[in-house]
Amino acid sequence: QAQLMESGGGSVQAGGSLRLSCAVSGFTSEGYCLGWFRQVPGKAREGIATITSDGRTNYADFVKGRFTISKDNAEKWSLQMNSLEPEDTSMYYCARARAWGFCPATFAIDSFQYWGQGTQVTVSS
Repeated sequence: QAQLMESGGGSVQAGGSLRLSCAVSGFTSEGYCLGWFRQVPGKAREGIATITSDGRTNYADFVKGRFTISKDNAEKWSLQMNSLEPEDTSMYYCARARAWGFCPATFAIDSFQYWGQGTQVTVSS
């Protein structure tokens, strides 16, 4: 059945780097917008970055210049995280957009249909 799976999370000291990956199984994401989100307990899920099928990217202000989203193909995409800060500590999720060929500029959660289970990132000071 359809499934998204994140990998690459872990613990790192402030200023360090991690690379997260997302792999799709059971369905295709060809032509769909792909994204990364994060959520901490007690707070709403927030968008980090998205990438369209033709490679256009969009980033949240709080990660510009530090994080980079990329994709190998429609079934695998990544998030390179540099200069990590304690405030980046969160559960990170990958997701695929609901509508074919459309990528919301505002990282609307309800515009993404398929979600991974999350991978924990912990940044210590």
